[in-house]
Amino acid sequence: MALYYFDASALVKYNVTEPGSTWVRQLIDEQDPLSGQAHHIILVAEITRVEVDAGLAVIERVGRIRRAEWDRAYHRFMSQLAHRYVIMPLSTDDFATAAHLTQQHPLKAYDAIQLATALRSHRLLADHQLAFTYVTGITPLIAAAQAEELLTDNPFDRLCPSDIP
Repeated sequence: MALYYFDASALVKYNVTEPGSTWVRQLIDEQDPLSGQAHHIILVAEITRVEVDAGLAVIERVGRIRRAEWDRAYHRFMSQLAHRYVIMPLSTDDFATAAHLTQQHPLKAYDAIQLATALRSHRLLADHQLAFTYVTGITPLIAAAQAEELLTDNPFDRLCPSDIP
């Protein structure tokens, strides 16, 4: 069993077919063959709900998906959020860390909050000798996470022919 921290850019790929979607879906849906339980633990920041919802809405507004597809994607994501992911609540310190991260790396505000939450999660898990892989499709966020010594993976590096809509 592996631990992963997914940001919104990676979770949108689960719900809308785009480059990297196949790999994201396989990773999230993988089950233990004996127990049928999820094979990986997926951590997400509390703000991921807003980011994924906004991402899906933008994709629908620009016509990449129809309203019915958006509706299915939205409800699937909300169900997974309630039952599949471990939600990391935000702390006041996350905002202070995020502000500092924007001074160290070229990050947007929500990306900095994602990274700050991941760094706090990393420290908490390190106390138990556990580590996770930070999954994002945002290049500056990958660079910042690596500079902060997190293991990273990028869905864009895991392209499959089925990812082309």
